[in-house]
Amino acid sequence: MAYRTTAQRIERDQALREHILNCALQQVADNGFGNLTMSGLARAAGVATGSLYRHFPGKGALAADVFVKATRIELETLKREFQRPGRAVDRLKSGLTQFAARAWHSRQLAYALIAEPAEEEVETRRLHYRQAYASLYGELIAEGIADGSFEVENIPMTSACVVGAVAESLVGPLSPQARADRESGLPSESLEAVTLAIVRFCLRAINAKEVP
Repeated sequence: MAYRTTAQRIERDQALREHILNCALQQVADNGFGNLTMSGLARAAGVATGSLYRHFPGKGALAADVFVKATRIELETLKREFQRPGRAVDRLKSGLTQFAARAWHSRQLAYALIAEPAEEEVETRRLHYRQAYASLYGELIAEGIADGSFEVENIPMTSACVVGAVAESLVGPLSPQARADRESGLPSESLEAVTLAIVRFCLRAINAKEVP
């Protein structure tokens, strides 16, 4: 009986932690890392502030876990697209198009994940996941070389360059200023134009046989 009670307590604690993390992710998606506070999160999650510190030692650790949770979703989504059947060049184009569209439709969250200044713990995770993205691109590039889609001499370096280019190309269109301009009716880049530019650049960077 004592063991069952302990197991139930662990399960409740894990459920509460996940609830808090989901609330934090929603706050970042709405307002970015800069507006994420422990007191505000406690109110949104319906818990005492002290309860937050039982699960997260501070805002830095919390923000890092939010970053990891959101980025894993994006990485796994891109991985599924890259691992579909078909030619590597078609999978790359589809993956890039989907990645840009997901960022476009969750602009605040995408900007927070890619470029918003944040705690040191978040910056450390950014570096780790950029490497994870590069590995994923590297696997697809290697497949593309094998099926004749691409011509690349240095796969790790090229993959890192592609990851950096994709991220940097989205910073401007996703930035708070760009969102404000768009909402006020000022001329701005469309999703289609941004996506086409990204796809063309990446295909040229890896010497793809087909460039739209």
